[in-house]
Amino acid sequence: MDADAVLKEIEELAETRFLPIIGPVKGEYLVDTVTRFRVCRVLEVGTLIGYSAILIAKNLPDGGKVSTIEVNPGSLATAEANIRKAGLAEKVTLYAGNAIEVIPKIPGRFDMALLDATKREYLDYLRLAEPKLKKGGVVFADNVKVFASEMTDYLEYVRNSNRYRSRFIDVGYDGVEISVKIA
Repeated sequence: MDADAVLKEIEELAETRFLPIIGPVKGEYLVDTVTRFRVCRVLEVGTLIGYSAILIAKNLPDGGKVSTIEVNPGSLATAEANIRKAGLAEKVTLYAGNAIEVIPKIPGRFDMALLDATKREYLDYLRLAEPKLKKGGVVFADNVKVFASEMTDYLEYVRNSNRYRSRFIDVGYDGVEISVKIA
């Protein structure tokens, strides 16, 4: 099975049960971000069952890597199976545990961070990832419209700290914040 077929399978599953994947609409913005910023190394906080990890990995250049963190063991096992089924296991490294504890342990630097886990912890994730995020790197934060009240500190930081050039993209029911590290 190829990556597109696995993504379609997950999308169909999300139509029949609660499965908060990034989905195809916001996924287009995610893919655009990966390609436009020529992303090679990605830190993802919140794997769930692997949808966005697959979407990112299939759009990375040769040698590109996604390091993804998931706290729920059942979701992590499903993600691992989906990533393997998509033929992308060599591009994705899965980490089990609480992102607050795991982020500092992941080696290397990143071109991009995708935040899609506990909404009130977005700023904590960013502060832990920030030293590993290269200048010109991009942070893609999901659910910033639906859960805006839970991440006011995060949004204030990326929009007003003078460390990021940030923009909100409204997709109707929800939105994403794309922030480029400038300092």
